[in-house]
Amino acid sequence: MAIPLKEYFSTELYDRLAESLSRQLPDFPKQAFLNSIFSEDWKNLELKERSRHTTIILGNYLPDVYKDAIEVLKGMIQEWRDRGIEGHSIEYMFLPEFIEVFGLEQYEQSVLAMEEITQFFSCEFAVRPFFIRYQKDMCRQMSEWTTHPNHHVRRLASEGIRPRLPWAMALPAFKEDPSPILPILEQLKNDPSEYVRRSVANNLNDISKDHPEVVLEVCTRWKGLSPETDKLVKHACRTLLKAGNPAALALFGLGYNAGIQLQDLQLEQSSIQLGEYLHFTCTVSNQNPHPQIIRLEYAIYYQKANGSLSRKVFKISEKEYAPQDSIRIERRQHFKRISTRRYHSGLHQLSIILNGKEFPRHDFELHILP
Repeated sequence: MAIPLKEYFSTELYDRLAESLSRQLPDFPKQAFLNSIFSEDWKNLELKERSRHTTIILGNYLPDVYKDAIEVLKGMIQEWRDRGIEGHSIEYMFLPEFIEVFGLEQYEQSVLAMEEITQFFSCEFAVRPFFIRYQKDMCRQMSEWTTHPNHHVRRLASEGIRPRLPWAMALPAFKEDPSPILPILEQLKNDPSEYVRRSVANNLNDISKDHPEVVLEVCTRWKGLSPETDKLVKHACRTLLKAGNPAALALFGLGYNAGIQLQDLQLEQSSIQLGEYLHFTCTVSNQNPHPQIIRLEYAIYYQKANGSLSRKVFKISEKEYAPQDSIRIERRQHFKRISTRRYHSGLHQLSIILNGKEFPRHDFELHILP
C-alpha cells in the first residue's frame, strides 16, 4: 500500500537536511532546527502544509541575506548529488518554495536560482507568483530557457507558464489571452526530450479549456511534422476529444457516420452498493465498406447533492475496425470511495460514446449504506 505523500517529509529527510546544513554552516544549531520542524502540530500537517512549514523554518535558520541563503541551498543540493541523490521526489518541493516565499522581491537572483534548482526539483510552482508580478520579464526568460542544454530547464519554460497547472495558482492573464505562451511552445514542439514535449501537450490542453480554437489551429499546423509531434498533438487534444469536439475528432479521422453502430448495451445490475462494480456489455461494429477508426468511450452520470447529474467520460479504446468487423465489449466501473469524489445515493446513468456520438443513457441506482 502506498504511503501518504505527506510522509515523504520524514525524520530521515530532516536528519539529512540538518546534517547538510551543519556542513554548509559551521555554527548551525542542528537540534534547535529539528525541534522547530517537529512542532506540536506536525503530525496534523498535510503535504503542502509540511512543505510550507519547512520553508518558513529554513528562513529562520539560513543567512538573512537572500543571495547567501540561496548559495547554502545550492551547496546542499550539490552535496546530495555527490552522494548519489538525484532529487525530483516530492519531499524536495520546499527548495523551490523557498524562492517563492523569500525571493519575490529579488527577481534576478531568483531567476538564476530557479535555473539551477529546477534541475534538482522542478520550480514550476515557484515561478507562478513571478509571472503575476513580472509577466513580460518572465515570458522573455522562458523564451531564453527553451534553448537551455538541460531538459529540466527547458521543461520549466513550458510547465511553469501553463494557465491551469494542477496544485498551483492559475495564471488569469494567460487564461484570458494565451498568445504570449504560443511562441514558447513553438520553440519546444520538436524538443528531443519527450519529458519536455509532454509538458507542451499539457500546456496546450490547458489552453483548450478556454480557447479550443487556438489549440485546434496550432495542432492542425503541427500534425504530420513528425511521429513525436503527432503524439504531442494527440495528447494536447485529449480534453477536446473527450468533449466530442467535432473539429478535434475530424483532425484525427474520428468523425461519426451511420456505419458506426452500437448494439445490445446491457447493464448487468440495475442497482449497486458503494464499493461494488457496475458491469456492462455492448457490441461495437463497423458496417462501412472501408476500414474505420472508432474511438470508444463511456460516460458515467454521477448524482450530485442537489439532484442533478455530473458527467465524466472514460476512454475504452481507439483502434481501426475492418469492414463488417464486430467486437463484443465487456467492462466494469468500480464505485469505490476516493478522496476526489463524493458519492450520493440515487439515480445514476451510463452511456456509450462512439467517435463523439453519445448513445441513449441507461439508468442504474447507487446505494450508500450507513
